[in-house]
Amino acid sequence: MIDCKQNGRVVIGMSGGVDSSVAAYLLKSAGVDTIGVFMKNWDEKDDDGVCTSQQDYDDVRSVCDAIGIPYYSVNFTREYRERVFSYFLEEYRRGRTPNPDVLCNCEIKFRAFLDFALKTGAEKLATGHYARLKTADGPSLLTRAADGNKDQTYFLAGLTQEQLQRVIFPIGHLQKRDVRRIAREQGFSNAEKKDSTGICFIGERNFKKFLMQYLPAQGGDMVDERGRIIGRHDGLMYYTIGQRRGLGIGGTKGGSGESWFVIGKELKRNLLIVQQGEHDELYSTSLSCDRVNWIGGNAPKDGARLTAKFRYRQPDQSVTVHPKGQGAYVEFETPQRAVTCGQWAVFYEGETCLGGGPIDEIKPVKEIRV
Repeated sequence: MIDCKQNGRVVIGMSGGVDSSVAAYLLKSAGVDTIGVFMKNWDEKDDDGVCTSQQDYDDVRSVCDAIGIPYYSVNFTREYRERVFSYFLEEYRRGRTPNPDVLCNCEIKFRAFLDFALKTGAEKLATGHYARLKTADGPSLLTRAADGNKDQTYFLAGLTQEQLQRVIFPIGHLQKRDVRRIAREQGFSNAEKKDSTGICFIGERNFKKFLMQYLPAQGGDMVDERGRIIGRHDGLMYYTIGQRRGLGIGGTKGGSGESWFVIGKELKRNLLIVQQGEHDELYSTSLSCDRVNWIGGNAPKDGARLTAKFRYRQPDQSVTVHPKGQGAYVEFETPQRAVTCGQWAVFYEGETCLGGGPIDEIKPVKEIRV
């Protein structure tokens, strides 16, 4: 339930999608003084030449008119390029695979946008994320959404106590089907709007084509785990560990007939390392994070048995965590497939998300030497 007496004025970030629209409706229905704000974080057209941000803002305007709340637009394109997109490009230059959606939450939605909301006189910021908060005694706890298939705590693992204490997630207790039902009942124009997919600023555009606009391609040799040249790659940044599609070597003669997978990158020699079949080189036994954000403020005890995700939608994996300085060393109960540097390791204790951090090093079951 939303306590309007406790919340005061609330600014809700509205994307034009059904989730934030229903979140705004629930706030207004609870008697909360609600203001809708559309964030413009990216200023480019899609592959068809359409400015999707204008379409999204039209949906925000339509929904806010239907609900009866004021709405505004705020431009964070400069902050986004400086704090998120520059990091995204630098990680790819380093041969890593970053998760900019996590950083967008940390730096834009719950920092730049939260600061903006508070300056307008709002008490709190609301969003349409699928997540829940427990704020009784002690620190605020970030817990999984009721809808396990839509839970977004993975993307919120970088948030701090200061941020969470100013946040509301109005739809965290709902199933997605119920969110759609409410939107239909209220006659929202975006009730059947398709969920956004892909990286936040790329959307459903061709990823490789997009990246080529910003990072010059540097082709090189594609080799197997024994160093034999199998083919050519277009640039290491266009591939990720575990990738099977788009390698262009499916018909290579003399192999086992199994699919080829990316198992590593050698930056100094500009080599993309591939292997037929899924073998030990694709699996790892542990990882290290140089920096971990512990949401509660304190790291767990050394040797804590927790669960973790190394990519969104991955089932929970049992791990043992050893905090070290600002980071952590993490042992896997069973070898994990295609754990990738740059992605986030996010830790859970039951339903509570404890935090997470970018993966900096992995230990494969079998070392790759080419």
